[in-house]
Amino acid sequence: MNQPLALGKSTKPGPASPAEVLPRVLHLINGEHYSGAERVQDLLGMTLPELGFDVGFACLKPQLFPQKRQSKNELFETTMRSKVDFRTIRKIANEAKRGRFEIFHAHTPRTLMAGSLIKRKLGLPLVYHVHSPVGCDSTRSFANRINGFVESWSAQQVDHFICVSDSIRDYMLSLGHPSGKLTTVANGVSVVQAPPVRETPSQTWTLGTTALFRPRKGTEVLLQALAILRKRQFDVRLLAVGPFETPDYESKIQQLVRDLELSEAIEWTGFVSDVAEQFLQMDAFVLPSLFGEGLPMVILEAMALGTPVIAAEVEGVNQAIRNGTDGLIFQPGDATALADRVIDLIEKKYVWQDLRASGLQRQRTLFSDISMAEGVAAVYRNLLSERPA
Repeated sequence: MNQPLALGKSTKPGPASPAEVLPRVLHLINGEHYSGAERVQDLLGMTLPELGFDVGFACLKPQLFPQKRQSKNELFETTMRSKVDFRTIRKIANEAKRGRFEIFHAHTPRTLMAGSLIKRKLGLPLVYHVHSPVGCDSTRSFANRINGFVESWSAQQVDHFICVSDSIRDYMLSLGHPSGKLTTVANGVSVVQAPPVRETPSQTWTLGTTALFRPRKGTEVLLQALAILRKRQFDVRLLAVGPFETPDYESKIQQLVRDLELSEAIEWTGFVSDVAEQFLQMDAFVLPSLFGEGLPMVILEAMALGTPVIAAEVEGVNQAIRNGTDGLIFQPGDATALADRVIDLIEKKYVWQDLRASGLQRQRTLFSDISMAEGVAAVYRNLLSERPA
């Protein structure tokens, strides 16, 4: 039976004195999901106060985030019905004045639009956290163009951009944003102080994936690879963790499962709160994404628990793992290449325990929640130091 996980943090400064008034930062977030970007925001809410900043949230699509978050920061809920819902923008501006916030921090094109309009009204510094390449963030080309336009127009008001990986920084440079306004702050997750000892798999191998399942996540590629492996007589199963973005896409995937005769080989969990326990059921975590990532949080979460990673070479992956050392990498969209990577692991071309140990160490050293919060806090300090006295 798995023991409870000991979640901890890397070395950090002590908390601010209770009498000290901390600078306040209002994070503008969507909130309809609780996936990678929302977990970043949640972790920042918990860690930034330890680094000298009080965090509040303005949630513009208050659905899953208010329910699932672990942080207990002040949260203002209001429904922004369109990107130019001026009534809601006025509400947020009034809330920001009432709460004496000193910095706005946006995380999506919608919240960036709101933040840019509020900045025009209040004149406070605006930070934009770039989690993915908005111009190629989905399979919906029209939506990509609209979001790209909104981001480009609103970005004129941004004082500093935080990019979650070097590849995202390169993307923002390609759009013409000045390098002096771009800082890479790699995503991070909590360190697991005592990950359970695990034996190398020997019989049935459980591949796992976790996502908000939608077309760019490459679920079809993973299913095709699973079918290839089972036809080659490898005893492999799939644990798929997370909800589907739409019922139509779920129907499409389930039809593919039936066509490939995989129904008995897959467990679908839907949304779960305790993702960590799911990683411990996986012998390898697979990220089959086709494009549109930044630096996937799920890779870091798997590494933190010692679950070896097999990932498509999309944005941020090469920064997170070194191929053959901390995990294995394959070309996006190539089901045969993915199947071959799994076979390499099963047939011990790469040592499972070595990948596990290296991934654990790399996450602790480079991709912790504290290292992420320290990078964000440094951006805030620079902005506040540049403000006129």
